[in-house]
Amino acid sequence: MILLRGINLGPANRIAMPALRAKLAGAGFQDVRTYLQSGNIVADADLATHDVERRVAGLIEAEFGLRIAIVTRTSEDLARVVAVNPLADCATDPKRYQVSFLSAELAPDVLERVQRLAQAPERLVALGRELFAWHPAGVARSKLWNALAGNGLGVAATARNWTTVTALQQLAEQ
Repeated sequence: MILLRGINLGPANRIAMPALRAKLAGAGFQDVRTYLQSGNIVADADLATHDVERRVAGLIEAEFGLRIAIVTRTSEDLARVVAVNPLADCATDPKRYQVSFLSAELAPDVLERVQRLAQAPERLVALGRELFAWHPAGVARSKLWNALAGNGLGVAATARNWTTVTALQQLAEQ
């Protein structure tokens, strides 16, 4: 699976999902599927994840003129994320439950800074290269969400709500 960081791949960004699927298939990716117009791609490749990230980023830059950080997860990684679900006890609205997929674990000082931004009843759980965030009041005024959505983490990151995470996991298993 490939997650494209922070971009809506619609006409405003000059990438239509059918065109992106075709370019990826032409570059040797197999069974290329996309989820909505959301920057979510599921594809098979006989490459290491860092090679997938580099090839997809290069293809998007060459074909569409956009420099985008790419974050990948295998179908096994995504199944683990769904299975662990550390906030299942409180995250009752999947649209307000976010998973941030990181290119690498956060530095301890960055993680501490981000954790301090969670205002009750918000919750944040860091597990490896994923941050699970519960925003029961929404993200509009959330300092935590602003930190997770910004560029101050020191790593590439992209967030998906729980509805999208579980839909991608199902798509990846097909």
